[in-house]
Amino acid sequence: MSEIAAAPGARSTHHQPSAKEIRLVIAASSAGTVFEWYDFFIYGTLAALIGKAFFPADNETLQLLLVWAGFAVGFGFRPLGAILFGFLGDKLGRKYTFLVTVTLMGVATAGVGLVPGAATIGLLAPAIVILLRILQGLALGGEYGGAAIYVAEHAPPEKRGFYTSFIQASVVGGFVLSIIVVIACRTFIPEDAFNAWGWRVPFLLSLILLGISLWMRLKLSESPVFKAMKEAGEMAGNPFVESFTYPGNKKRIFVALFGITGVLTTIWYTAFFSGLSFLKGPMRVDAATSEWIMLIAGGISMSFYLVVGKWSDRVGRKLPIVVGAALSLVLLFPIFWGIGALANPGLAASARSEPVVVSGDGCTYDPFASVQATECGRVLSDLTALGVSYDVAPGEGATVVTAGSDVLSVDILEGASGKAAFQAALEAKGYDFSPQHPPLANLIGIVALVCALGMLSALTYGSVAALLAEMFPPQIRYSSMSIPYHIGAGYLGGFLPLIAGYIVATTGNAYAGLWYTWGIVAFGLLVAWWGIRGGPPRDFEDSGEAPPVSPATP
Repeated sequence: MSEIAAAPGARSTHHQPSAKEIRLVIAASSAGTVFEWYDFFIYGTLAALIGKAFFPADNETLQLLLVWAGFAVGFGFRPLGAILFGFLGDKLGRKYTFLVTVTLMGVATAGVGLVPGAATIGLLAPAIVILLRILQGLALGGEYGGAAIYVAEHAPPEKRGFYTSFIQASVVGGFVLSIIVVIACRTFIPEDAFNAWGWRVPFLLSLILLGISLWMRLKLSESPVFKAMKEAGEMAGNPFVESFTYPGNKKRIFVALFGITGVLTTIWYTAFFSGLSFLKGPMRVDAATSEWIMLIAGGISMSFYLVVGKWSDRVGRKLPIVVGAALSLVLLFPIFWGIGALANPGLAASARSEPVVVSGDGCTYDPFASVQATECGRVLSDLTALGVSYDVAPGEGATVVTAGSDVLSVDILEGASGKAAFQAALEAKGYDFSPQHPPLANLIGIVALVCALGMLSALTYGSVAALLAEMFPPQIRYSSMSIPYHIGAGYLGGFLPLIAGYIVATTGNAYAGLWYTWGIVAFGLLVAWWGIRGGPPRDFEDSGEAPPVSPATP
């Protein structure tokens, strides 16, 4: 194979990027990634308010699940975006493709902030929001591959892991930025006004971020590897088709999907999205306090990705991923148990000393039903909304609810007033449903535990951009790495909040949703151990997997 078509770090023979140019490449690509992920994550950060505006329902759990379903829809369209923009990126160039993706993302995000609520335009409101989420998913499907490849193809091979790790850190940066903007808006906008209309401001701010991102990215030149391939006539004829016909690529795509993306995406969303939802929801920690916890922990965690990326330049890409996945299997549940004990110790103590058990006819709970069919189902619905863990015991006849050794009256469960009375009965047994403000020592402990989750994420994510760029041939790299990455991130990760929320709702156990993450990571660890090549980092052409390349047919 010619020198020109080789290696993510290869250079065109007529231009070697200077140190200044590489710094601009990293800065512009990372900033654009921060802004684009900010646009995507602001939806999840404001999930509760979005639910009230666009997905109103009498069932609070159903309302939140509908929000997460909308979140998942955006992720579901990421693979289609990967196919579309991967094709364009391999045919037309890296630079112009991710200019299009960031523009589409910014416009779609601002649109969410302009959609009237369901109270004004009815079902048209959620329909428009879902359409805008689809556009966001398409844009995001093209963004990551473009930014990661663009940096990888500028970076010297010995620093590729470190340079591309800024892209991974930028994903966390987008999450952190979304929280910063929400906190700032809460600070300057009165609470009632923020709940009514102020939550729209973070969405509209995406237009400013879009302008900054476009300004930075327009300063960039095309990737030297892409320019060299184009000049040499070694472009792919159909990047999408060739991604599945190139020798050995099916195995590489399988490994990229399950052994790399499946692991990193479920750990990432569990660490940050499930972490935030867990604090605000079952643990009932004050919303502002929860956001500050995730802001501090996320800000600290960003540095972990850079450390892991640099480490992978010495030890290879496989070791950090395998270590991170194995540690996640061991530590995931203990870390969340620790967060729960520190965030709401009273709730944890009450659950141990006064466990709730429910029995009766038709004692099942359907989270997607607006109204439960049976009295026992309504009890489970109320317990789920309150974040109270419960067990269901076999029983027939009237519904019976016990807390510890005492039987709670169930003739008060009809309507909102009945739910309030039921809550009062549980409070009398020691359950605390007030907004929690943990003491400083507990807050420090929670931040430390979320940082531990951030480290697990960094181990499985920090070196991934370099690894994926090195796994696939340059002619079809954009398509080949984007397709498995966004299928994995779109379905295994994007549906995580919905699936985990459903598991929690149907089991009555605030920690049960973690089993979804655990199962995906366990399978991914086996695939990563089998399929990722070990040893020092190697370019695609140096791996012994690259057959000779024929120029594309005109």
